[in-house]
Amino acid sequence: MDQKFKVGIIGATGMVGQRFITLLADHPWFDIAVLAASARSAGKTYEEALGGRWVMTSPLPEKVKSMVVYDAVADLKKIADAVDFVFCAVDMKKDEIKALEEAYAKAECPVVSNNSANRFTPDVPMVIPELNSDHIRVIEAQKARLGTKRGFIAVKSNCSLQSYVPALYPLDAKFGVKDVLVCTYQAISGAGKTFERWPEMIDNVIPYIGGEEEKSEKEPLKIWGKMENGAIVPADSPKFTAQCLRVPVSDGHMAAVFVRFENKPTKEEILDVWKSFSGRPQELELPHAPKQFLHYFEEDNMPQTKLNRELEGGMAVSIGRLREDTQYDYKFVCLSHNTLRGAAGGGVLLAELLCAEGYITPKNKLS
Repeated sequence: MDQKFKVGIIGATGMVGQRFITLLADHPWFDIAVLAASARSAGKTYEEALGGRWVMTSPLPEKVKSMVVYDAVADLKKIADAVDFVFCAVDMKKDEIKALEEAYAKAECPVVSNNSANRFTPDVPMVIPELNSDHIRVIEAQKARLGTKRGFIAVKSNCSLQSYVPALYPLDAKFGVKDVLVCTYQAISGAGKTFERWPEMIDNVIPYIGGEEEKSEKEPLKIWGKMENGAIVPADSPKFTAQCLRVPVSDGHMAAVFVRFENKPTKEEILDVWKSFSGRPQELELPHAPKQFLHYFEEDNMPQTKLNRELEGGMAVSIGRLREDTQYDYKFVCLSHNTLRGAAGGGVLLAELLCAEGYITPKNKLS
């Protein structure tokens, strides 16, 4: 990129907002121009607004400490005018998020969202960049609906999906993925928590995460979907069933996957697909694209959350324990970093894709 993009982070004080800051502080394409949060944080410096709640392991970047925080709602027009696009990771009710994101889009400010509110809006692309990058073409239909020239919304999928869907998606084209049973073991940062703030999770497993199983069964079908008449129409298959558990891990979502195929492959054929698979981010050499998206580990006790969640900057997916099953065709385990690949990192990679493909343009380059 010969010119940097000015970006805003909406929901900057939350855990995902903080992760966006760590990823963008030295980004080669993006400059943090605006930080925004709720009305109670507005007018304070970012450091004051945090009030000691910085939970990242890396130090708070100097360049954002003294930035004055905007009100994400009241200062919307000011924010939209000051940036080329925004990342959105707010903690609000779903209908409020939907309205807020649409208001930014209508103010001609593209929105790259970490929130779930617009994931099933038919003309909003929900993208894992290596898998369904072509879905961003629906943005033109969305802009026509909104009556905008450059404003739109694009979202990333649920964080837990990004551990196992990338392993299944490339297998479908060759062998036809038919049925999937998945059990996810999800880190506490997925709830925006640390062990200090959630001591009940120490030495504990909670077998319920609100809304997560529905997302895990429904969202993959939109990723598998096709664009028709200005909308993404979800696929009818594969069929997913999911069980989601919260486990005492700081970061990293693991999944145990059981899969049945239309045409059962050999183990070697599956491994070959995983090894050779890459997508549009690798082709474009985007800054946050992992060189090798899917990594397979031969060792019986791998991948492990603590050892492998940071693989390729937390943007790669780790796979292991592929073997035949007595009821399904195969079973295996997957791991991804939930606040990197699964949340802020996936959002940054999506923004890089949108910029590289010309869907987001610096304002002073517009004719």
